[in-house]
Amino acid sequence: MQFGIFTVGDVTTDPTTGEAPSEYERIKAMVRIALKAEEVGLDVFATGEHHNPPFVPSSPTTMLGYIAARTSKIILSTSTTLITTNDPVKIAEDFAMLQHLADGRVDLMMGRGNTGPVYPWFGQDIRQGIPLAIENYHLLHRLWREDVVSWSGKFRTPLQEFTSTPRPLDGVPPFVWHGSIRSPEIAEQAAYYGDGFFANHIFWPKEHFQALINLYRERYEHYGHGKADQAIVGLGGQVFLRPKSQDAVREFRPYFDNAPVYGHGPSLEEFTEQTPLTVGSPQEVIDKTLTFREHFGDYQRQLFLMDHAGLPLKTVLEQLDLLGEHVIPVLRKELDSLRPAHVPEAPTHASLSSGVTV
Repeated sequence: MQFGIFTVGDVTTDPTTGEAPSEYERIKAMVRIALKAEEVGLDVFATGEHHNPPFVPSSPTTMLGYIAARTSKIILSTSTTLITTNDPVKIAEDFAMLQHLADGRVDLMMGRGNTGPVYPWFGQDIRQGIPLAIENYHLLHRLWREDVVSWSGKFRTPLQEFTSTPRPLDGVPPFVWHGSIRSPEIAEQAAYYGDGFFANHIFWPKEHFQALINLYRERYEHYGHGKADQAIVGLGGQVFLRPKSQDAVREFRPYFDNAPVYGHGPSLEEFTEQTPLTVGSPQEVIDKTLTFREHFGDYQRQLFLMDHAGLPLKTVLEQLDLLGEHVIPVLRKELDSLRPAHVPEAPTHASLSSGVTV
């Protein structure tokens, strides 16, 4: 079981001080958070990709390459790589380069993002979002597995005997997760290739994501990659921790109430009841996270969102200390003990190179 954090890289005003970090401060904070994640024993750090304010991570591989040089163990990933508006050739080459620099500690999550205007900025039509995702990934999949590719499609110029460089490290492409919050077509795509499926599992009730994950599992088995319960599933989640529950609720409430993504809607209490958000003590986070397995089956990766809504860096680092010391060791022990022997662990470069997992 892999545990980690993901960031969307938002620059948000702290509602308790009225101050917002500069882009420079936010970028540096994200790096510090990644280093802290490795320090406290997490397995994964993932960054989003955005090309509009108030977000800063427009170049994930640049950031992850810098973090790779300052870490030695943590897997570096994305919480969205825009398969619809990035050129598949550039994705193939950028992430293969990152693979080499990070000694294989790289995977990525494909997604369409949640910013409609990004499509025309990169010369695409949002109405073609699903066809773009399907065609672009088909090309990317080939570029990593075939030394010479000739290809033609609808959305980019043809390729004639093209070789992307560098080739994937050890001839093993980075493992791909397909992320979705609403599209069964993406669950189908993940199943077709035998890739991982990541349900963001943040803003909506569990029943919505159960339908997507069940579809993915059924189709994974249909395409012959293994039994449905052997499919590679990842989940998101949100937590805010303090040693005492009442302190966590009191401290987080102004951030929740003013957050651009969910403020001014349901109350904090309603949101924690209806979604995976947990605001409380380490034991409360443990208890709620353990219910995810009951809802979705055995899964391989759990990522938490912790550095959002204007929370200051100091608070985020304190959260990571609590997560690493009091939460993850218990979750790791419990979930690993419950996972049947035939259900695979999360793929890594080492396991894929040796053929141990999918």
